[in-house]
Amino acid sequence: MKYDVQVECPEPRWLTAEEQQDWHAFSFASALLPAALEAQMQRDSGMTHFDYRALSGLSMAPDHRAQMTDLARYTGSSLSRLSNVVSRFEKRGWVTRRPDTHDRRATVVTLTDDGLAVVEQAAPAHVAEVRRLVVDALSPAQFRALGDISRTLLRAMGAPTPPRVPVDGDNGEGDDHNDGARSRTSC
Repeated sequence: MKYDVQVECPEPRWLTAEEQQDWHAFSFASALLPAALEAQMQRDSGMTHFDYRALSGLSMAPDHRAQMTDLARYTGSSLSRLSNVVSRFEKRGWVTRRPDTHDRRATVVTLTDDGLAVVEQAAPAHVAEVRRLVVDALSPAQFRALGDISRTLLRAMGAPTPPRVPVDGDNGEGDDHNDGARSRTSC
């Protein structure tokens, strides 16, 4: 049996010429920035940008340790992908992995001294590239707006907002625009 149903679709809200220009600029920059950061990490440190984000996240965590689920959220990754990366890190002596003593279903990853040395060695070149490509290319007001816009887009996508990166002497709670000194590995 065939039904002749007419579904009325609203007319799309097409982008204006100006909106198209801005959208294409944003889309192009969004595609090229991760590749530029990846190339810098590979060239200068021999690791992926994802590896650096995971090590950096652990370096900023209290006692350099975090549950796998929290580290996965910080890196924007699946537990499966993160588990594979953490296995590589374990073989290199950069992390240890153990069941959480408070929640046996969870696993805690701890950055070793060797792992901390790796991320601290990689950080200066990475921070310089982040500054060159993003921070110093924008005015302070533009950079703050970029952060606000990014959080708005994450909410629109239903994605979790990344956890606030604690500054030295801070527990990660409070003002998002704290001007205190950042951790040496916080990019």
